[in-house]
Amino acid sequence: MVIHFKVAGHLACGRHGTTLPSSTELNRVKCRTCRNTDAYKEARRTQRNAARRANRKAKVHAAVDWRSAWTHRLADMPGLQRVPRGFSGQPFV
Repeated sequence: MVIHFKVAGHLACGRHGTTLPSSTELNRVKCRTCRNTDAYKEARRTQRNAARRANRKAKVHAAVDWRSAWTHRLADMPGLQRVPRGFSGQPFV
């Protein structure tokens, strides 16, 4: 069964009918005409960019967290282990 893309209450391909199945979820759309419209392509681009932004944001938070993990690891080591440069305020752990 062909599922159409619904935008603002209308089908993107321009077909009319109350019994035509439609969806706003981009992955469910099967109509080739709907998929080739500017509205569908823009919605797809927006979804893809949002996913990329979320992925990039998650990577940034993981990259920032390395510092606290490193200081915690050095603090757990026995003896007077020297903290590397850039960790001010802690000459020894």
